[in-house]
Amino acid sequence: MALLQFKRPGRTAGSDGTLAGILAGYSIEVMPRTAEKVADFTALLPQGTRVYIAHIDGTPIEDMVRTAARLAADGFEVMPHFPARSIANAATLGDWIARYQGEADVRQGLILAGGRPDPLGDFDSSMQLLETGLFDKAGFTHLHVAGHPEGNRDIDPKGGTAEVDAALAWKQGFSEQTDASMAIATQFAFEMAPIAAWAEGLQAQGITMPVHLGIAGPAKLQTLIKFAIACGVGPSLKVLQKRAMDVTKLVLPYTPDEVLRDLVAYKAANPASLIEQVHVFPLGGIKTSATWIAEQSGGAATASQQG
Repeated sequence: MALLQFKRPGRTAGSDGTLAGILAGYSIEVMPRTAEKVADFTALLPQGTRVYIAHIDGTPIEDMVRTAARLAADGFEVMPHFPARSIANAATLGDWIARYQGEADVRQGLILAGGRPDPLGDFDSSMQLLETGLFDKAGFTHLHVAGHPEGNRDIDPKGGTAEVDAALAWKQGFSEQTDASMAIATQFAFEMAPIAAWAEGLQAQGITMPVHLGIAGPAKLQTLIKFAIACGVGPSLKVLQKRAMDVTKLVLPYTPDEVLRDLVAYKAANPASLIEQVHVFPLGGIKTSATWIAEQSGGAATASQQG
């Protein structure tokens, strides 16, 4: 295994030896209520960017579909969440799919269990949604599932990764039967070592689905710590805690330079890694994340003028 075979490069290191290279083709996430605050997505995001729409429990499907239609009309690839525990039954799932396709021509979805502790109806897991066959019947071209580089206490309450691993093994089997392209979109983390160990562990188990690695965008440190604890981020949380103890850094916003540079070096040393691209969680705001990415890609002036 090539675990930890990376050195911290300078500014010029990614898939092509640069931060811009590792960020190329990134995806990003919005919610309907945050999307409403953005006057013009085309001024912030590259044309064709994949935009996930997070479905927080209790959000009306009408709000989700309206956001999807707006983003699709602006030329973005729209990937709404389908949270199993918030979907009452197969009829409801079919209705959601029909609405998304009728108003926004949606052909992509992130299939996950969702944030509810208890299911609203018939579904408890993403696997049950996939088993309905409704996504294949509707001609979905991309189906993404959730990944947890630092484990998930909701799925493995006693610790470890036994249940998470079993679920991914099932989804790997499903990926070999469906016509849709499948990938793993991960929770965000702040340190490359546990991410590398997890990704290499997947390959050892025979997982071949590509990984879209979750990265937290620039944000205030206090904001990140709050979200990290709420989302169950594991060992890499110590990166933020250590930063919080440094008074000189406490007032500065966090940016993901360090973990991305380590990812760049890791990809260079491990070109066959499952990690394919970056997915950005804009915890400090979508404009903040989009502008920061543009700056890393040499588009600071354009981003500033358009944003």
